Amino acid sequence: MQEQHAFPFLREILLFLILSGILIPILQRLRINQVIGFLAVGTLVGPFGLGLLAGEVPWLAFLTFPRDQGIAALAEIGVLFLMFMIGLELSAARLWAMRRWVFGAGTAQVLASAALLGGVLLLAYGLDAQAALVVGLVLSLSSTAVVMQLLAQQGATGSPLGQAAFAILMLQDLAVVPILLLIGALGSGSGGDSVAVLALTTLLKAGIAITLIYLVGGRVVHKLFRAFAEHRQPDVFMALILLSTFGIAGLSAAAGLSMALGAMIAGLLLAETEFKHEVELMVEPFKGLLMGLFFMTVGMSIDTRQILAAPLLLAASLAGLVLIKALVTASLLRIGGQPWSRALEGGLLLGQGGEFAFVAIGYAMSARVLDPALGGQVMLVVGLSLFVTPLLARLGRAIGERGEHARNEHAAQADTGALGSARGRVIIAGFGRVGQQLGKLLGEQNIPFVAFECDAKLVSKLHAEGQPVYFGNAARPELLRRVHADEAPAIVLTMDHPASSMQAVRGIRREFPHARLFVRSRDEKHARALRLAGASVVVPETLEASLQLSAFVLEAMGLDARLVAGIVDHERDLVTAKLLEPEGAA
Repeated sequence: MQEQHAFPFLREILLFLILSGILIPILQRLRINQVIGFLAVGTLVGPFGLGLLAGEVPWLAFLTFPRDQGIAALAEIGVLFLMFMIGLELSAARLWAMRRWVFGAGTAQVLASAALLGGVLLLAYGLDAQAALVVGLVLSLSSTAVVMQLLAQQGATGSPLGQAAFAILMLQDLAVVPILLLIGALGSGSGGDSVAVLALTTLLKAGIAITLIYLVGGRVVHKLFRAFAEHRQPDVFMALILLSTFGIAGLSAAAGLSMALGAMIAGLLLAETEFKHEVELMVEPFKGLLMGLFFMTVGMSIDTRQILAAPLLLAASLAGLVLIKALVTASLLRIGGQPWSRALEGGLLLGQGGEFAFVAIGYAMSARVLDPALGGQVMLVVGLSLFVTPLLARLGRAIGERGEHARNEHAAQADTGALGSARGRVIIAGFGRVGQQLGKLLGEQNIPFVAFECDAKLVSKLHAEGQPVYFGNAARPELLRRVHADEAPAIVLTMDHPASSMQAVRGIRREFPHARLFVRSRDEKHARALRLAGASVVVPETLEASLQLSAFVLEAMGLDARLVAGIVDHERDLVTAKLLEPEGAA
């Protein structure tokens, strides 16, 4: 029993697992960003949250993490795996494919933001040049974890703005390496040497060390994985991943570099091998947990007493950080071809400080490059900026959509004359791959049609080719009335999104009760719901794909083509009859 009680950090581990397994899923159900949730929980259970009351209320001691104990050691592991996953995503092929945005816009964003932020700190706050340089560079970085999660929630990771934001974040992740090296150079420098000489000397030494680790480590790691992966034992594979991460991090520390840098190199090495995707699958379950641990410790470092002591100064610092970074990023996105509304959306999305600020500032304080009081204030501002990021993203989204709507309305007004002549035409709502195939067949039979699509870029491309495609949402009755939907021989809905097609069916059936409404559905369940909503004919795409595949297989087995056609038609009729049954029928 005594040995069990002596287990190090047992209470902290149990508390963290309780919070991760119970409280965080509740926050996710409330649609609270996971990173923001971990930050908030860390602030609440940290030494500056409930910890301030633990002395007066003894039972609160179990619900709080003590200051400078236990969790800090576990957080270091979280930092290493965070850097490892970043390295795993930064493959050379991916960087080269996005080189214009990564090395052009990304480099410009870091340098311009660092120069402006450092200049403000130097002139307005009276910092010395060395501290202003370090803090300016650190604050130029944004949060990859928060931004990418917000983009994923919005379904915008594949959009032009999402790709541009990701490219800038990739460069920022790469910039962590020289920033850490620069801090090391400044921390080890003597008074007689200039900052430039120290930085160049340290970068040269570090470059040699990194090259050796990369070349030698690459050969060893690849051979290890190739030799033992053939056994297909998950425990062996996981052990190799841990060995690579901690081993190369240890080599990096032995060379005088940071362990976080070594973990990133380990990720880069595995990103270039055939084992990359298997490594991602193995690490994925631990990634969120370890990253959550890191952000929870960040939340614990937020001293609520400092917020109460100087609220105006902190608010001004936070506003200045967001304003400078948002304007710099928006200007670069505009130069890169984004419209102003989307550029401003991207600027607000990337206006916060980044998670690596806590790693770099902590390193700078330990190297005595930054005063602990100043470092604490910087980390507090960065932490607060992460808290307000969802609000900034929502504001940016509203600005971007409003600008997009204004541009599309202008384009729609220009097309009013063409739409007015759309009497007696088939109406196609959704002109993706299915809609385009239908339009092609109708055109070949000289059957007139008019199509609507919500993707403005696709509409512009197809409209320029002379196709009768217009921007708009077919669920809007006023748009359908403009093209005389009451006289259309058929209205065809090919939208991908189930909710969009359901909304359109209900709206069309309500406004045009006699319209012949043909709808594409995902599966039989979706098809049944659409039939109940008022669709005349529903075609489940999974059904048709499976029937065609079955027909090819049956013919390959030697069955007569006419027999196969009869079997397939019979099966289609059975499914169709099932769709026509009232809900609840056997």
